Amino acid sequence: MSTFQLDTSTSRANPTPQPMRRLTVPKIRQRKVDGVTAEPIVMLTAYTARQAQLLDAHCDVLLIGDSLGQVIYGLPSTVPVTLDMMANHAAAVVRGSYHALVVVDMPFGSYESSKEQAFTSAARVLKETGCGAIKLEGGRRMAETIRFLVERGVPVMAHVGLTPQSINTIGSFRAQGREESDWARIEDDALAVSEAGAFSLVIEAVAEPLARKLTEAVPIPTIGIGASAACDGQVLVLEDMLGLSPRVPKFVKRYGDLGPGIEKAVAGYAAEVRARTFPAPEHTYPMKAKKS
Repeated sequence: MSTFQLDTSTSRANPTPQPMRRLTVPKIRQRKVDGVTAEPIVMLTAYTARQAQLLDAHCDVLLIGDSLGQVIYGLPSTVPVTLDMMANHAAAVVRGSYHALVVVDMPFGSYESSKEQAFTSAARVLKETGCGAIKLEGGRRMAETIRFLVERGVPVMAHVGLTPQSINTIGSFRAQGREESDWARIEDDALAVSEAGAFSLVIEAVAEPLARKLTEAVPIPTIGIGASAACDGQVLVLEDMLGLSPRVPKFVKRYGDLGPGIEKAVAGYAAEVRARTFPAPEHTYPMKAKKS
């Protein structure tokens, strides 16, 4: 757990670590023993230090997802996201957490051209942020790159099924593996990244029976998003599950509905400012009493 102390110069709560060790890649990998994960892995996206403070005690993994392109920057897809964006947000999440393993998405264009490019980008992220691992999309086509990274000390979380960075190729964010004729390709992808040395595998928007089969087939933990409860863990985009995103995929369950509450609070503030009832006397600073 983390405690919070008040920084009197900024009136901000800063996390102070309790005596504890952050979860590591080997600890996450070891959750799955002989094909069984007794304690499912809890993963959520996080993009800011304050989000990390709130999520850290409850999550095993915090993912700085390239979904920040849409939920933070208002971009139409993850494709325009840059390595600078990812590194800046990842560093904030690392500063705000002490328990969870922090994993950073490699953005489109930062790792595909060669395994050497992938290492250069990943090394920069690890150095600048202090994160514990990176994540990249792709199955068989990325297996050689994953092996190259792992052999050089870069832990890799793989990602198969629906791969959002390929939106310009696949055309839409549609579920994968809903026809059995597609299963062999996705199974090959999962086995390839596992054999290449990935320590875990995100399975996104894949038909439930296939996600279950993939989880049984690979020795590493699988983390589902729109997949199956049989996966070894689950991940969601934080803004989606809190009700802050106007539209969400079918696989999202809203665990909160913060959007209307925020709008109501802002409307109340705006009304009081316009009525000149805020700030009230209790929100202002009087003159100091004169010394006698």
